[in-house]
Amino acid sequence: MLFLQLALLVVLLPGGDSKDDFQEPTSFRVIYISSFYNRSWVQALGSAWLGELQTHGWESHTGTLIYLRPWSKGNFSNKEMTEMEKLSRMTSIGLNQVFHNHASQWQLEYPFHVQVTKGCELHIGEASVGFMRIAYQGLDLARFQNNSWLPSPKGGRRAQQVSRLFNLNKIILGITHRLLTDTCPRFLLGLLDAGKADLQRQARPEAWLSTGPSPAPGRLMLVCQVSGFYPKPIWVMWMRGEQEQQGTQQSDILPNADGTWYLRKSLDVEAIEADGLSCRVRHSSLEDQDIILYWEHRSSMGWIFLAVIVPLVLLTVLAFWLRKRWTRCEPPSNLISLE
Repeated sequence: MLFLQLALLVVLLPGGDSKDDFQEPTSFRVIYISSFYNRSWVQALGSAWLGELQTHGWESHTGTLIYLRPWSKGNFSNKEMTEMEKLSRMTSIGLNQVFHNHASQWQLEYPFHVQVTKGCELHIGEASVGFMRIAYQGLDLARFQNNSWLPSPKGGRRAQQVSRLFNLNKIILGITHRLLTDTCPRFLLGLLDAGKADLQRQARPEAWLSTGPSPAPGRLMLVCQVSGFYPKPIWVMWMRGEQEQQGTQQSDILPNADGTWYLRKSLDVEAIEADGLSCRVRHSSLEDQDIILYWEHRSSMGWIFLAVIVPLVLLTVLAFWLRKRWTRCEPPSNLISLE
C-alpha cells in the first residue's frame, strides 16, 4: 500500500513542482462539534476538509453527508459512501450518548461543547498517518494512537476516565484503527485523483502598495496587498535589497468570492527610511518570476508629478499676468493720429 501511495502522490499532489516554500502535507480531516445545552438538547455541526478546502458538509438532523464538490466522492462507490455515512451517524449518536450518560461522573457542566477531529495525512516517502482527537471546551482530552486511546497530559482525571472508558470496547477500537489507517488514506487518494483538475489550477496574484494609518509622527505604515492567488500557499515579505524586514506583519489569508485568496503585509518604518524598501511575492503560479514592487518608485512618481505640474501652473499664471499687463499698455483704438 505504501508504494502505491508514493506513486500516486508524485502525480497527484498539487504544486508538486513548486519551490520548497509551498510543500505541505496533504491531509483529509473531519471536524465534528457537539453542543450539549441540557440532557435533551444537543446541536451538532460537521464538516470535512481536504487541506484548506471544504469538501463535505453534514446535515445534523438526518445524519446525511452533503457533497460540496463534484468530485467529493473521490473514487468510492455509492455503497462505500453509504457505509461511511452510516458509520459517521452511528459514531455521532454513540458519542453524544456517552457524554450525556457520564456528564455527572466526569463533572461536565451544561452547557458544554465536545470537539472531535479525525482524519489522515499523506507524506511523500512515508506511510500515511491517521489521527483522532477529542476535546472538551477546546481543551484536549484524549487522542487515538497505536490502536488505543491515550489521555492528554493537561486533561487531568477527566481525560483518564474518558480514555479508560473508550478503551473497553475492543470492537470499536478495531473499527477506528481500520478507518484511520486504511479507509481514510484510500479515500484521500481518491479525492486527489478525482479533483486533480480543480486542485492543480493556478491563479496568478495581483499586488499593489499603499499606506495605512500613520503609527506615529514621522513614521509610515507601508502596506503590500496581494489578491487573486490560488492555491493558498504564498510567500510575501517586505525587503531591503535581499534582506527580509523582521518587523513585517501579516494579516490572515482570507478567501475571495471566486475561491482565490487575499492577504496584506504591513511594515511600520521611519518615513526617512522608506526609500529602498520593496515588497516581494512568491507563488507557485509565478514559477521563478517573483513580483517585486519598489516603494521608491511609488514615491518618485509623486516627485515627477510635482516637477511637471508646478512649472506648468507657474507658466500659466505668468502668461495670464503678461497678457493682462499688455492689455493695459495698448493704446485705445479710437485715438486720432496727429500725422
